[in-house]
This record gives sequence, structure tokens and C-alpha cells, in this order.
Amino acid sequence: MSGRLVILDRDGVINHDSDEFVKSPSEWEPIDGSIEAIAELSNAGFTVAVATNQSGVGRKLIDMPTLEAIHKKMRQAVTDAGGDLGRIVFCPHHPDDNCDCRKPKPGLLNKLARQYGVPINGVPMVGDSERDIAAARAVSGRPILVLTGNGQNTAVLLAEKDEEVETYPDLQAAAKQLIANNRKSGGQA
Repeated sequence: MSGRLVILDRDGVINHDSDEFVKSPSEWEPIDGSIEAIAELSNAGFTVAVATNQSGVGRKLIDMPTLEAIHKKMRQAVTDAGGDLGRIVFCPHHPDDNCDCRKPKPGLLNKLARQYGVPINGVPMVGDSERDIAAARAVSGRPILVLTGNGQNTAVLLAEKDEEVETYPDLQAAAKQLIANNRKSGGQA
């Protein structure tokens, strides 16, 4: 693993979300600037990983080979932009399965910590939903909200609960701030 770890949600952060689920590689469309943001992070010495709920698998809307093809397309887009995308972990379960890996539970984040052999506390975790923020807080991560995807609605919900969270318009703005912070600290985690 190179440098600091950054964990991203997928739908609504990297690519456009869909109420009907992203069910094929052709339906996977990156949000403007998100792929470049991942490349910028990786080129600045960050290891970028993805932790995503993919209940479309548990709902039988998408099979594992198709999910893998979507992730291959995402990974290739980052590579084509000159970056590197690390591990992708996902929860394939239906929301009613009561598994330990579906965010807001911290299972996916803890899995990445084990796989990379790093402590997870303080790790930036970028998401667009309340469950992403809750999962980050559950592991003492650094929750970051982006206003793409469900982010605008999430910002309203959190404000109503009087909960503050670091917020940026999109992944590109969040990445620029993480890179700037890393430079100020001399590149140390």
C-alpha cells in the first residue's frame, strides 16, 4: 500500500446512482471529475479503495459476473486517467439479511483495514448517504460528505439532526482538499 488510505463509496460518489440500480457496465456512468479525482489522489500517494453496498446482487437484479464487469470498467477508467484504484469491497446482501458488512455497519471498512494491515481510525471515508457517514463514525474514521448522488438530501437530514460533517460539492473538491492537507502535513498519515 502506498501512502494514506482513502475509502470511497461507489454509487453517488464515483458514478451516477440509480433508483433502479446500476445493473450493467453500460449503465455505469462516472460523475464528471470523479475518475480524475481518483487518479489525482493515487498520484499524490494515496491508496484509494472502494467500499460499497450492492444489494442488487441480493435482490437478484444483477449477478456477480456483471458486478465484476462493472468494477472492471470503473478500474479501467481510472487506469486510463493515469491513476490506480486499490481494493473494491462490497456487500452483496439484501437489506433484510442483517449481515455485518452492509453499511452503516462497519464490516466493509474493517475488512479493508485488515486487508491493508492499517488502523482505520482517522482514515478519510467519502460518501453521499447517511449510512456512509454512520459507518465512518463507527470506526472512528474521518467522514466526508459529497453533495453528488444523495448528498444534498443527506446534508439536509444531518442538519436537521444538528450533526456536522466535513462536506464538499463533489469527489474532485474533496480530493483536492485531501491532497492539500497531505502536503501541509509533509505527506505523513
